[in-house]
Amino acid sequence: MPVVWGSQVFETLNEKLQRAFKELSGRGRLTDKNIGDVLREVRLALLEADVNFRVARDFVKRVQERAVGQEVLGSLTPEMQVLRIVSEELTAVMGEQSEKLRVAPSGTQIILMVGLNGAGKTTACAKLAKRVQKEGKSPLLVAADVYRPAAIRQLQILGEQIHVPVFTMGADTPPPRIAEAGLQHARSHGNNVVIIDTAGRLQTNEELMVELEQVRAATNPTEILLVADATTGQEAVAVAEEFHRRLSLTGVILTKMDGDARGGAAISIRAVTDCPIKFMGVGEKLDALEEFHPDRIASRILGRGDMLSLIERAEEVLDEEKARHIESKILESQELNFEDFLDQLRQIQRMGSLDQLLEMIPGFNKLRGQGLEADESQLRRVEAIILSMTPQERRNHRLLDGSRRRRIALGSGTTVQQVNQLVQQLAQMNRAVKQFSGLALGGKKSKRRRAFQSSLRF
Repeated sequence: MPVVWGSQVFETLNEKLQRAFKELSGRGRLTDKNIGDVLREVRLALLEADVNFRVARDFVKRVQERAVGQEVLGSLTPEMQVLRIVSEELTAVMGEQSEKLRVAPSGTQIILMVGLNGAGKTTACAKLAKRVQKEGKSPLLVAADVYRPAAIRQLQILGEQIHVPVFTMGADTPPPRIAEAGLQHARSHGNNVVIIDTAGRLQTNEELMVELEQVRAATNPTEILLVADATTGQEAVAVAEEFHRRLSLTGVILTKMDGDARGGAAISIRAVTDCPIKFMGVGEKLDALEEFHPDRIASRILGRGDMLSLIERAEEVLDEEKARHIESKILESQELNFEDFLDQLRQIQRMGSLDQLLEMIPGFNKLRGQGLEADESQLRRVEAIILSMTPQERRNHRLLDGSRRRRIALGSGTTVQQVNQLVQQLAQMNRAVKQFSGLALGGKKSKRRRAFQSSLRF
């Protein structure tokens, strides 16, 4: 399931950039002075977001060269003109477009996962295995972290959760030997993706870095992916530089993008190392690994949302059969009940947190300061109320008299007033559905209705 970062990522950077752009409001032409004033604020915002200082300097220089003296195009204001240029340059500095995993000439993808201690590498291995499994491939996880206590067992537990086999030879076998044997095991058991989990290590530890070079030599991996903690900012860039120098990285996975990450690593890594960010971890769940799209990240940074990712997420998690069931009810002007309500609620929950979903809507960040916030507790409260109903009550809310509502409130830890509000919401939704079905489909025997019915069969 695609997911997105939490509300804290890039939030400060977005706010500072928005304030900077407002300085251009009402101007008919971009001049050296007003561009210079704004770009000083942009540079400061980037540095405070822990963007590498050379990257920030070069970025601002490119924006200035493009922006100074340009006429406002059509109906675009200077603010929008600069915003467009900044968006294009942000996308460019992060790599222009997303990059897929490399295809192995031999038919077996060998992915070597490397990084520091605590970056979330073992979990990232499982997330990646689940992702390629959903693509129809047969992954094998190889436990080559022999130093961290319980690392092997952790990988085995994760493998069990996603139904992916884990190859292990215990903690007494050298990692290069484990990796080589794991590759042989995969080839003899029909696994076409091998993901090798290695121990976390400091890039300054010569002995352990040599060991990684030996693992690489023993397996000739298709991909060498650095798992880096996004919350460490420029430190992640320095780590990427050294790992890239020693191992020739093919990509980066940024973890903890759902936490309080200022964004410097995401903006800087590609520019400093020329190594693409391929994925980002955006949650603890094993499906919380998202492809890195530079243009979409730039859009989020600038407060424009990310409707493409929102649509992709909906397409992936929404149950088509249940959606058609709801469509049929709307078509026939049938009342929706609390079982329908609960189904829809749970599909929304599978898409991620409400806060994350709202962030993908353009302009939502601007509304935060106006009192509009995502309240996850409301969804949990609604679910608790519905689950406290009997199956009969869920299917027919008219059974909910005063005594039943008191019982439901007691069982769900809510008030009778909150139960009443939910019942009223269902009634309002059904009135809206009835009006929609009448307006959209006309009479009971209309051609429009028959055409819509036919479309539901495909």
